Amino acid sequence: MKSAIITGASKGIGKAIALKLAALSYSLVLVGRNKEHLAKIKSEIEKMGGRCKILSLDLEKEETPDLIVEEAIAHFGQIDILINNAGLAHSSKIMDTDIDIWNRLFHINARAPFFLCKAAVPFLRKSKNPVIINISSVVGFKGYAGQAAYASSKHALAGFTKVLAKEVQEDGIKVHLISPGGVNTEMVQKMRPDIDTSELIQPDEIAELVEFLVTRQGKGIIDHLYIRRQSGQAFD
Repeated sequence: MKSAIITGASKGIGKAIALKLAALSYSLVLVGRNKEHLAKIKSEIEKMGGRCKILSLDLEKEETPDLIVEEAIAHFGQIDILINNAGLAHSSKIMDTDIDIWNRLFHINARAPFFLCKAAVPFLRKSKNPVIINISSVVGFKGYAGQAAYASSKHALAGFTKVLAKEVQEDGIKVHLISPGGVNTEMVQKMRPDIDTSELIQPDEIAELVEFLVTRQGKGIIDHLYIRRQSGQAFD
């Protein structure tokens, strides 16, 4: 049976992806901070006939990436998909950003995905259809006033994803970067309370893209998907 690891799986995009992959018969390792939310998703997945292991862990801790991979192998014996979805956002001007928030953003948005990929690659090499998907943001290639630390961490995520794709290409591991504009999640609502939520991308739309990436066949390689909200500027 195929298995997948999803971080940031307790709500929003991560939850939508988890339910989508469960419907595709993946056994899931779901990682998040909120154990209660994870338990509810686990219950939903098990009612669908799926298998699920939940891990309430802190991605800021250096040992967490290795622990996640160890738990995945212990429970399901293999890893076929890794989805780095967990993220932390913060809005403040550069002169108002302190070292603590800078470190938190980089630990969760860049360091944790980096070392999760490193830990998972030896097992992904054994899969028949190995896929890594890193969920970034429009700020991963644009700059918005008041989001310097957040944008820096997402630029870092994009940069290492590009290098990773080259380094594991010969292993047959497909690496994708998804960079959404505003998605209707608690994070975006806190960062941009001025945006009409009816204009935002829905988490299910991102899950549908993940489904497309993990099920598609063919010779063409998709490196990066940028999804903007409908009211955003075309080709901007």
